[in-house]
Amino acid sequence: MTFYSTTQPGLDGDAFAIETIQLSDDAIEQAVHLAQPIANEERQWQTYLNALALFGFETWLAERSSDLTVNRDRTSLFDSATANLIEAVCHLQVNGFNLCLIAQGSLSDDQVSLPRTVVDIPEFIPHFYVIVDVQEEEETAVVKGFISYPQLIEHRDTLGLTPEEDWTYSFPLDCFDTEPSHLLLELRCLTPSAIPLPPIPSDRRLQLAQTRSQLEIKLPQLQSPASQLWHHLTWEQATLVLTRSELRTWLYQLQTDPQSQPTLRNYLSDVLSRITRNVINVGRWLQDELDELAQELSWQLLPSLTPATAMRSPTAELDAIVQQLEYNNIEIPPQAKGAYRNLQVADIPLRLYAITWPLLSATVPEWALLIILGTDSPTGFPEGLILQISDQTESLVEQELDANSSSFFTSVVGTWQETFVVTIRLGSDIEHILPPFGFNL
Repeated sequence: MTFYSTTQPGLDGDAFAIETIQLSDDAIEQAVHLAQPIANEERQWQTYLNALALFGFETWLAERSSDLTVNRDRTSLFDSATANLIEAVCHLQVNGFNLCLIAQGSLSDDQVSLPRTVVDIPEFIPHFYVIVDVQEEEETAVVKGFISYPQLIEHRDTLGLTPEEDWTYSFPLDCFDTEPSHLLLELRCLTPSAIPLPPIPSDRRLQLAQTRSQLEIKLPQLQSPASQLWHHLTWEQATLVLTRSELRTWLYQLQTDPQSQPTLRNYLSDVLSRITRNVINVGRWLQDELDELAQELSWQLLPSLTPATAMRSPTAELDAIVQQLEYNNIEIPPQAKGAYRNLQVADIPLRLYAITWPLLSATVPEWALLIILGTDSPTGFPEGLILQISDQTESLVEQELDANSSSFFTSVVGTWQETFVVTIRLGSDIEHILPPFGFNL
């Protein structure tokens, strides 16, 4: 419900009506639910205000313009990992426009604080910034003002504004249009292309690859929920973290799950490998082909998975392992294809096999990846050898191998969009991180 107060003096001396939205009990309950996963109290409170701002704005929009189409599928508020890092509501779409909501806590403020993220990083820059004042105790919200991105940058440059130490900009409120009906008019009458936005850089992955070693050292230092990106990272490093969902998720898990921190530190290498390296397309193995990356890394296709006579050839070695799998009731379908490559860890020769096949019977097409590690060393695997497999969000397998054994196998299943990273680790100094395995027929 919206109600109108008496007119108050506007910034130009004229009078304007304050439109106050009464927040429903359901909106407040949802806001509490969205804020709870955030571990840091200050950011949790800001997330709560951001949620109230979103629900209040949606109510105001529905009452004033039911013809406008709202899409909140990509809204940052509903992703805890993103809400944990960006103190604004990003990627709210209205009639194809991207909106960024900035929740304020007091109508008396004459300054508006904007996170640098939504001003300087193209992936988060909106067509319009909308200021929503939230009076939590009164359970109300007010659409306070708005500005387009080009106008915001013009004001920033004219006023010579620079980011504060905590990576925020402080804009005078009088930079914003305080007549909300003007925003409705723009959303109805303009097209998104009428408001130019900066292009998204195409070299993010290259930048990540160049910064990878620094991020491996610095990101674990953010394990405390009180830590902010600006405490440990440069702006350029933070930009790379903010623009990759995998790194946002990793950092969120680090700050909210202390028990998993040791595992997450190991998993960080896999995450960075996944987003900085090309993918080995094992789907091409089904056509008896290796992609260029697999060829560069000396992978060799196996001609078949049928018994062979030469006992220590790769095919024969694999056949022996396959027979062992069958003995343990693990079947490899006839259409499966495999490849192998040789490795050496601590002067012990290893052979890594990867076998794949599609799972088309599932509702969503999936694929299986069977990883087999073997050695013909008479002493077996090196003591403390660990094999790890991870997907986009977590470590799926992390197994220390039996030093008295000469083979180990494990398998994972994912959708055709998922990739898997295999890592072989011995202590803290020796690590083989293979490029991600993906499946694309």
